[in-house]
Order: sequence, then structure tokens, then C-alpha cells
Amino acid sequence: MLSQDIPRQTRRTRIVCISDTHCQTPKLPKGDVLIHAGDLTNQGSYSELKKTVDWLEKADFEAKIVVAGNHDITLDSGFYKEHGSSWRWPQPQDPDACRRLLTQSKSITYLENEAAKIYLNVMNGPRTCFKVYGSPCTPKAWNWAFQYEAEEATNLWDTIPQDTDIVVTHTPPKGHCDAATKDDRSGCGVLLQALHRVRPMLAVFGHIHEARGVERVRWTPSPDNGCLVEEFEVWKDPGVGSNKQSLVSLTTKGGCPPGNGSRLTRQSRILTLSQGEDGCGGQPAAQASGVLQPFTLKSTSRPDGVSQSEAKFRAMLGGAFEYRQEGAASDVGLAKDAPDVEATERKETVMINAAFLGPRLSGTASKVFNKPVVVDVDLPVWCFDTDAE
Repeated sequence: MLSQDIPRQTRRTRIVCISDTHCQTPKLPKGDVLIHAGDLTNQGSYSELKKTVDWLEKADFEAKIVVAGNHDITLDSGFYKEHGSSWRWPQPQDPDACRRLLTQSKSITYLENEAAKIYLNVMNGPRTCFKVYGSPCTPKAWNWAFQYEAEEATNLWDTIPQDTDIVVTHTPPKGHCDAATKDDRSGCGVLLQALHRVRPMLAVFGHIHEARGVERVRWTPSPDNGCLVEEFEVWKDPGVGSNKQSLVSLTTKGGCPPGNGSRLTRQSRILTLSQGEDGCGGQPAAQASGVLQPFTLKSTSRPDGVSQSEAKFRAMLGGAFEYRQEGAASDVGLAKDAPDVEATERKETVMINAAFLGPRLSGTASKVFNKPVVVDVDLPVWCFDTDAE
């Protein structure tokens, strides 16, 4: 296996962030990873979801991370069965069929209060990795899907694993890219506390359209006075009024790396993979080229001490593959009280409200559309253990 003493190699990875497309299918900038932070549709009908999923599946990215939002009603099957009659539908909807569009997609990683480790694997790509947690949930406001009461927030956000690198939620955290102008909605204070605990490199969200933007947050090391944020910097969008992309450069080469010594060393050193039961005799997948073949993957090293029956690898059509631990959304219950030796390295989180649909223009029915937020960030290159049996 990769020794902990070997310096970690990183490469620039481009992540395209978008949210609140509401049935729109915009042309997307090129990138390695696509993140969609919810509200794929207006109300989650099968036809709306099919149109959006078709658009996502055709998008040329190695990995596509998707969470639902409060408007994607049928994806919250319990809510739909209880409240679905409150909306007008072209015909009765099948929540199971709607969910299968995402859960059975061969190129989309659909997350619902769970985490996955993503390994980019295209030979001419960055070959980097990261751990992402995704949730569709938002604080209770009126009658929408995936909502939680205030007393439920702590249990919900405690499920974010301590070693998460990117947190994708539909709701913003409170106080950062979250201020509504047409009502009194704002982000979730308990989510902000969870982000302070985890200190991911990126937090991507949407939900409040008029708050679209980016803030670079520096965390208070020890919030004895209850203040979690030491300072923050508001991003100036280079894409406003120009043909430029809405680019956030966080690379060392670009001169703006985040103050976040990512815990990604864990993700980059755990893997030993073999091809599945395909007649290849369980040969190591890391051949001379190091490129995984498109077979069902299984772990021979059982990363993180997880038994084979509890782990699931899935090759994605885009070239990446994902690893999920089945039977547990998070290991945070085991990890959050343990000493975190990397906490002093993780000082910042870049908060991104990537809402595509903006507020309506005052006095008109016209809509405003924002550009997707493009993030360049250095992520660690992962490697195989070619000596494993």
C-alpha cells in the first residue's frame, strides 16, 4: 500500500457546480466533475425528471454528483404519498419509477443523506479522488419535500462523516449565501455548526436563488464565545457582464489555494481493487496502464476495515468509479469524538450557492439565469497497490 511517508501528489481538478435548474437544461462548461445541488424540476413529475436526467447523463463529465431538492416531490416518496394530491399532475405519478431514474443511472451518483468516495479514472484526466456527502433536506417552510423540523436538525447533520471533502446540500448554511429577499427564509444554523466540525474543502448548495454567490470562510479554531467564523471573503464573479466563466480558482498555481489541508490522504491510500467475477480470474485491475476496466469492482483490501458484504464499488460510464459503504450513512458516530489530528490543517471552507435560476425581474415575468460556478481545485492523485494478492 501507499506509505503514509510518501508525499501526496495533487492535480488540478475542475468541478462545475449548479443548482435549482427547475427543468432548464443549460449548456454546461467543460470539467471533470459535475455537482447538482437540487431542485432538478418544478414539482418532480416523471416527465420532468426524465428530461433532466437525460440532460445530466449526456453531460460530458467523469463523475456527476446529484442531490434532490424540495421541489423534487416524487423523490420523497413518503411526502408524495401524503401530500402529492396538493399539486396538479399530468397523470398519477409512480415515486419508485421516478427514483429509479436517478438511483439506477449508470453515470450519476445520487446521494440522499449519504456519502461516497469518488475516484476519477480516465487515463488523460486528473486521476484524483475525494469524499462527498449529499443531502436534499431543507428547514421546514410551507409544504415541500425533504423538509425537517428544527429539533431534527442535529441528528440530520451529525451524519456528515468527519472525513468529508465536499458537502453538497440543497439548503445553505446560515449566514453564508443564504439571504432571501422576498421572504424571511435563510440557511440552517445547525448545518453551519456541522460544517465547522467537518471543515470540508467545499460546501455546495442552492435553494435560495437570489443568494447565489461564493464566500471563502475562515473558521474560528476554538469557538469558545459561540462564534464559528473568524472572517470571510466574498467572491467577485468574473462572469458577470462578460463572456468569461464564473470561475473560482483555488489552485496553488493560481495563487489562491484554500487554507484547508484536506484529509484526502485517506481516500488516496486505501484502495486495492480487482476485477469482478468476469472470467478474468480476479487479476489485479492495476495493469501497466493503471486504468480500471469496466467490470464490477470489488475490494481485496477491504478499505477502512469494512467487510466485502458491506462495501460496494461501481464503475461509472464517465470513467470514474464510486465506493460506498452499505448499511451506514456515516461513521461519524465513531469518529466525531476521537482526536482529529488534521483539524489544525483545515482552516477554511469555500461556500458556493450555485443557483442557476435567479429571482424574477421586478414587475415582470422574466427570469434571470446565472452561469454555473466553475471551481478549480487541487485534489490528490490516488494509486493502486499492484503488489496485492
